Amino acid sequence: ALGRMAARKPPQKEPEIELFVKAGLDGENIGNCPFCQRLFMVLWLKGVRFSVTTVDMKKKPDELKDLAPGTNPPFLLFNGELKTDFIKIEEFLEQTLAPPRYPHLSPRYKDSFDAGSDIFAKFSAYIKNAQKEANENFEKALLKEFKRLDDYLNTPLPEEIDHNSTEELSASNRKFLDGNKLTLADCNLLPKLHIIKIVAKKYRNLEIPAEMTGVWRYLNNAYTMKEFAHTCPADKEIERAYADVAKKIRK
Repeated sequence: ALGRMAARKPPQKEPEIELFVKAGLDGENIGNCPFCQRLFMVLWLKGVRFSVTTVDMKKKPDELKDLAPGTNPPFLLFNGELKTDFIKIEEFLEQTLAPPRYPHLSPRYKDSFDAGSDIFAKFSAYIKNAQKEANENFEKALLKEFKRLDDYLNTPLPEEIDHNSTEELSASNRKFLDGNKLTLADCNLLPKLHIIKIVAKKYRNLEIPAEMTGVWRYLNNAYTMKEFAHTCPADKEIERAYADVAKKIRK
């Protein structure tokens, strides 16, 4: 019989990845851009090696004009190939950086992606409004979306329910949208929630109500995760980014 030699697979080479994100006001640090932070979190959670380059939007260096003409960050170089649409980049990373080497980050429940999906639009309308009489309605609309998110975070996921137990689990104690691990749903929502929290307080003196225990549990858990905490822009970057957007309420 012929002795078969097992062909050994050559070790997989790590891809070369460079993420380009918006620079802050100093032209160097991370600027205010929830989409940039979203991809930064995805790459970090994948456990892949990558570098981050901040792009000063006022200067836009020449090499960038050649590399990605007319493109604003975030964009990505993956083994030298340019990727520009952040939704497509996220899908590409999820498919390419896959198990067994890299974790899947897609949430198990579709509802985890939909939770909080309207919150940023309602916040934008609220912060851009300058009419005193309209302010209350915009605020109500925003808080209603927060309440929906809070309800989702406080409702147990199917796997949290023990069908053999006689005691009913009344409230979820999971850390994040889809369970106890950060997923793509969190990479999308957390950067936006962080912006809302800072801007609403600074320009409208509105804080996320304390009774929204699900939202606060979620945020506090997120701030303990380096993948989120270390990718957040500085508070003053966010405040300055909204200095012209946040309209003063006319008396």
